Amino acid sequence: MANPSRISGNFGEAASAVTQKAQDLGQKAQETASNVASKAKDAAANVADKARDYASTAGEKTDDALNAAGGRMASWGESLRQNPPSGVLGTAATAVATPLEAGGRYLQEHGLNDMMDDLGSVVRRYPLQSIFIGLGVGCLIGLAFSRR
Repeated sequence: MANPSRISGNFGEAASAVTQKAQDLGQKAQETASNVASKAKDAAANVADKARDYASTAGEKTDDALNAAGGRMASWGESLRQNPPSGVLGTAATAVATPLEAGGRYLQEHGLNDMMDDLGSVVRRYPLQSIFIGLGVGCLIGLAFSRR
């Protein structure tokens, strides 16, 4: 017959070995989870950096395009002022030249962020009118894109 103390000793050693293996597996799982979390965090940081870069580039391109458009507007206003047509058309052209030049200068001197701030100020100052203008523009866009 087998010795009961020998069997319980073998069982205790086996239980200890299993416990050690479980602890090792748990530690490896924690290390793997930590590595995965670290890699995910790095990937998210890279995506955020790329998004910031794209947004910055888009903002710069928009500001450049607004600056170029402002230059053209100011140039048109100046040419209308210097070479107005004769008669009533000349009077109208001269009246349009000043706001055209002013608008062109505004586009050249201010970026998109400044324009958004100015638009926000106008909306805060005239909220009802802004809502009605928004609804009107929305209706016009809806009519333009509706299929009939």
